[in-house]
Amino acid sequence: MDITTLLILIAIIGLGTYVQTVIGFGLGMIVMGVVSYLSLLSLPFTSVIISIMAFSSGILVIKDDLHALHMKSIIFTCAGLIPAVALGLFILDYMSASMANLLQLILGTAIIIGAAATLLKPEPISQVSHPVVFFIAGTVGGLLAGLFSVAGPPVIYQYYRQPFEIKTIRLCLLFVFLVSSFIRTAMVGAQGNLELEMFLVALYCLPVAYLATWLGKNKPPAINPPMMRKIAITLLVVIGSSLIFKSYPSVWLDYNLAL
Repeated sequence: MDITTLLILIAIIGLGTYVQTVIGFGLGMIVMGVVSYLSLLSLPFTSVIISIMAFSSGILVIKDDLHALHMKSIIFTCAGLIPAVALGLFILDYMSASMANLLQLILGTAIIIGAAATLLKPEPISQVSHPVVFFIAGTVGGLLAGLFSVAGPPVIYQYYRQPFEIKTIRLCLLFVFLVSSFIRTAMVGAQGNLELEMFLVALYCLPVAYLATWLGKNKPPAINPPMMRKIAITLLVVIGSSLIFKSYPSVWLDYNLAL
C-alpha cells in the first residue's frame, strides 16, 4: 500500500470513528462506502480493517458505562448476529472475485437503507420488544456484517424503537458492533484470510481512531445531537447514492452480457 492510500484511509477512519462515537453508528458505512467508491482497497481487506477499528474504539467508549447497557436485548441480538456473520462471509468469499460491481451496488443500497432507517424516527414503543424481534434484527445485521462489516441498518432501527434512554441506545449499538467486529475478525482468521498487512494498516490507523474516539466522547461537536444525526445521515445518503450510480452501469452491462 502506498503512503497516499494509507493517509486517505486514516483520514476516512478518523471521520467514521468520530461519527460513530458521537451518535452510535456510522463507522462501517462511512469507511466501507468511501473506500469502495474511491477503489482504494478490496472489500474483504477493508472489512477486516473496519472490524479491528470498531472493536478497538468500542472498548474505549463502553468500558466506563457497562451499567447503562440493556444486556437482555444485546444477548438476543448477538444470538442472531453471530451465525449470520458466518453466512455473510461465505457469500462475500463467493462474490468478491467475480461480482465486485454487484457487491458495490448492494453496499450502496444497504447504506441508503441504513440512513433511511434512522430518518424514519420510529415512535418508541411502550414496552421492550420481544426477544425474537431482537434476534431477527441481529440476524439481518449479522448478514450485512459478514458481507461488509456493516451491521447497522436493522439493528439501529430496532434499538431506536425501544423505550430506552438515548445513552443506552447508543451504548447498546456500540456493544453489538463491538461483538460483531470481534466475531467477524475471528472467523476471517479461522478461514486463514488474515494477512500481516491488515494488522500493519490497522496499527497505523489506531492512533487516529483512538484520538477520534476520545474527541467524540469528551469533546462532542457544539451542535445538538439531532442535527449531528442529520448531518451524518446526509453524508451516508451521498455515499450510498454515489456507489449505486458508479456500479449500476457495470452491473447492467454484466447482466446483459450474461443473457
